[in-house]
Amino acid sequence: MTNNNRSQWDLGRFIQTLTYFEVIPFLNWVQDLIQGRPSSSKNIPDGAKQVGVILVAGATGGVGKRVVKRLLEQGYKVRALVRDIDKARSILNDDVELVVADITKSETLTSLIMANVQAVICCTAVRVQPVEGDTPERAKYYQGIKFYQPEIVGDTPENVEYQGVKNLVEAAAKYLPKVGQKLLFDFTKPSTELKNTWGAVDDVVMGGVSQSQIQFVEETALFAGHVSTANSGGFASVRTKNFAPPFNLSGYEGVELRLRGDGKRYKFLLRTETQWDGVAYSYSFNTEANTWIDVRIPFADLIPVFRAKTLKDSPPIDASKICSFQLMLSKFEYDGELNPKFSPGGFALQVESMKAYGGANLPQFILVSSAGVTRPGRPGINLDEEPPAVKLNDQLGGILTWKLKGEDSLRESGISYTIIRPCALTEEAGGKEFILSKVIILEEKSVARMSLGSV
Repeated sequence: MTNNNRSQWDLGRFIQTLTYFEVIPFLNWVQDLIQGRPSSSKNIPDGAKQVGVILVAGATGGVGKRVVKRLLEQGYKVRALVRDIDKARSILNDDVELVVADITKSETLTSLIMANVQAVICCTAVRVQPVEGDTPERAKYYQGIKFYQPEIVGDTPENVEYQGVKNLVEAAAKYLPKVGQKLLFDFTKPSTELKNTWGAVDDVVMGGVSQSQIQFVEETALFAGHVSTANSGGFASVRTKNFAPPFNLSGYEGVELRLRGDGKRYKFLLRTETQWDGVAYSYSFNTEANTWIDVRIPFADLIPVFRAKTLKDSPPIDASKICSFQLMLSKFEYDGELNPKFSPGGFALQVESMKAYGGANLPQFILVSSAGVTRPGRPGINLDEEPPAVKLNDQLGGILTWKLKGEDSLRESGISYTIIRPCALTEEAGGKEFILSKVIILEEKSVARMSLGSV
C-alpha cells in the first residue's frame, strides 16, 4: 500500500458505528450519561415480535379482547382494527397498535392498515342484546345459560356478517404474503422501530474510508453510498442490530429479497451469533440496473465465512436463531477472489421487502363464525328442538344465514384459512371435544370457553 492510496481515516465515524451497534458497552454508557438517558431505555430488537403483525378485527368485543390478550402473551405484534379509538384505548393493552377502520366500508381498509400484516383474525359480530324492557342486570344475552328475548342493535347482519367480512377478506387477499411466506421486513411502510434497527457498517471499522447509509424513501430501504479501496478498504454495508430473542425461521427454506439494483454484485449475510466480528453466512447475488427482481437465497446455499474467508468445517446455518441481517457491497468475493462486478464509486440498492419462503401452509385468516350456520332452512329441521339462534334466525335479520355467506366469501378467496364455529362462549371450559372437518372448520358441541390454544 503506497502513500498515494492513503486517505484520512475518520475516527469519529468509527466510534459512532461501534456505539450504534453497542459493540463496546462503555461507549454506550458514556453516551447515555451525556444524553441523560437511562440504560434501561435501550430498545433491543425482538426477532419473535418482528416477524409480521397479526391484525385483529373486532378487538374490543368479548372474544376479540381475549384473543388480543393471548396473542400478546405469546409475543406477537398485534394491530387492532377498531371503530372507536377512545373505547379501544380504555379496553386494550398499550402494546397494541390501534388503527381506525370500518369493515363495512371497504375504502377504509387501506394499504396503511394492512401494511406488514402476516395474518388476520376476524372476531367481528353484530350487537345482540335483550329486547327493550329487560331489567338492567340483564346486560348481556347469555344463550345457553339463561334465555332473554334478543334483538339486533345497530348495523344489520347483512352488512357486518357478510359484506363486512367480505370486505376484510378482499383486503387481506390483496396484501397478505403468499402461502408459505413470512414477512420479515416490510420497507414500504417502515415503523420507527424498524428504522432504528438498521445502521451502516463500512470499512471504516478496519481503517477504510468508504461511506454508506440506509434511508427509507419511495417505500423502500435505500442502501447507497460511495465505496473506496483507499487504505486497503473496499466494502460498505448496512446491518441490523442483534435481535433478542432471535428470528426462528427453522420451518422455511430461505429468504427472498424484493429489490432494484444498479447492476453490481452484492452480498446478503446472516448471523446466528451475537459477536460483532464472528461467523457469518453469506450469499452473493447479481442485480439488474434499474430493474425490480426477486432474489431467493436458500439457507442450504449460504457459505459460512469469517471476513470473506470460507470456513470449511463450520456447520450449516441454524435457521432457528438468526440474530442479524446484513447487505454488503465488497471488492472481494471469497478467499481473496475479487468481485467480478465491483468498481469503486457510487452505488445504490433499493429493497422493498425481505421474506422467509418455503414454510408450511398455515392459516392466514381465522374467522370466528357461529355454530348452526348451516341449519336455517335445512329440510327436516324441527325448529322447536333447535337452539335459540337457529329458531330466531329470521327474527334476528338472518344472522346465521349471513354468517354462512361471510364464510363462503373466505372459502372462495384462495386464502389459507380456518373457520371456527363456537356455541355461546363463557369463561368456563367446555366439556366436549372439537370437531375438525375436511374443510378446516371447527365446531364445538357444547358451551365452551374460546381460547387461542384451541384455534
